[in-house]
Amino acid sequence: MHTPSSGLSRRADDRGAAAALGEFLRQETTGGRLLLLATAVALIWANAAPGAYEQVWGAKVGLGPDWLHLHLTLAHWASDGLLAIFFFVAGVEVKRELTVGELAGWRAAALPLSAAGGGMIVPAAVALAVSRGAATDGGAWAIPVATDIAFALGVLALAGVGLPTGVRVLLLSMAVIDDLGAIALIALLFTSGINLVYLLLAVLLCALYWWLHRRRITAPWVMAPLAVAVWICVHGTGVHATVAGIALGLLTPVAPIGDEKESAGSRLEHRLHPISAGLVVPLFALAAAGISVGAFGDALTDPLAHGVFFGLLAGKFLGVFGGIWLAVRLGFGTLPSGVGWGEVVPVAVLGAIGYTVSLLVSQLATADAATAEIASTAVLAASLLASVIAIVLLRRRARVHRSLRPRTAGG
Repeated sequence: MHTPSSGLSRRADDRGAAAALGEFLRQETTGGRLLLLATAVALIWANAAPGAYEQVWGAKVGLGPDWLHLHLTLAHWASDGLLAIFFFVAGVEVKRELTVGELAGWRAAALPLSAAGGGMIVPAAVALAVSRGAATDGGAWAIPVATDIAFALGVLALAGVGLPTGVRVLLLSMAVIDDLGAIALIALLFTSGINLVYLLLAVLLCALYWWLHRRRITAPWVMAPLAVAVWICVHGTGVHATVAGIALGLLTPVAPIGDEKESAGSRLEHRLHPISAGLVVPLFALAAAGISVGAFGDALTDPLAHGVFFGLLAGKFLGVFGGIWLAVRLGFGTLPSGVGWGEVVPVAVLGAIGYTVSLLVSQLATADAATAEIASTAVLAASLLASVIAIVLLRRRARVHRSLRPRTAGG
C-alpha cells in the first residue's frame, strides 16, 4: 500500500535525480566527453554496418503538408532542426557576453573580436592555398573557419584546472564570436534563392517573439510553438534553418526586465544547455561523424582534405594567435588578468577544434557524399590532433601556475 508521503518522496527523488542529471550535463567536461563518445560510436557503426548506418540516417521523416517542405532525412533533422537549439544557446551566450558580460564595451570586446577575425580569415586563406584552389568549389574554404564551443571548453575544463579564469573568458568569447561569423557565412554562402513570403513571416514572428519578451509573456505553451513557427519559416526561406536559432537567441533578453530576479535568457540557457550538450550535439555527431576507414586513406591524397586539415590546424593557430598579438601590439586590446602569452598559445590551438559547425559546413559546401566524407575526415583528424596538443600545453601551463602559488603554512 502506497501512502501519500511515499508518493511525495518518490516525486522529490525524481526531481532530485533530474536536477542532478541537469547539473552533470551543464559541466563543460561532460559535453566534450559525450561528443567523443558519439564520434566513436558513429565511426564504429559506419564501418561495422555501413548499410544500416546509411539506412537509418537517410530515412525520411515527414511532418505536416508537402508545402511546408518538412519531409527530411533523419540526418537533416539533426543538422537543420536539432542544431537550431545549439545555436539558440550560443546566440544567448553571445548576446550576454557582449551586453552585460565580460565583453561589454568596445575595449573588452576588441581582443576576442580580433582573435575571431584572424581565426576566420587566415584558415580560409590557408585552405585555399594548400588545396591549390580546390576549396573554392561550393564555398568549401569556409569549412575551417569555425571553433567548436562545447568541445574546446570541454578540453579546457579537463586539462586546464588551475589556470586563471581569464583563459576560459578569452576562449569562450573568441569562440562565440567565431561561431556567429560562421553562421553568417552559412546564411550568405549556402542560400540559393530566398522565398520572400517566408522571409516576411519569419521577420514578423521574430518581432512578435521580441515583443512578448518585453511584455514578459514567456509561458512555454506560447514561446515553444512560436519558436517552432520561426524555424519553419526560416527553413522555408531557403536560408539554412539553424539561422532561426541564432536569431531568436540574439532577440532574447539577457538582463532582467522590471522586477524580474533572473533574465529570460538566463532561464532558457539554464534549461536548454543540458539538452544542447547532452542530446543535440552528440546526436549531430552521431549523424555526421560516420566516416568509413577508406575515407581516411582518400583524405591523405585529396587536395580539399589537405586544405581543410591545415586550414584548421595551422590556419586557426596562426589566425587566433596573430589576431590577439595584433590587438595587444596596436594597443586596442589587453590580455585578461593573469593571462600571458604562455596561455594564449593553447587557446589558439583550441581554436583549431572545428568539429560541429565545420562538419555542418562540410555537408553544405560539398557536391556529393564522398567529397563530404573526405572533408569531414579532415575536420575530425585536425580537431582530434588539436585536442591532444592543447591538452599537453594546458597541463604544462597548469603545472607552472601551481608551482608559482605561495605555499600555505602547513604545506
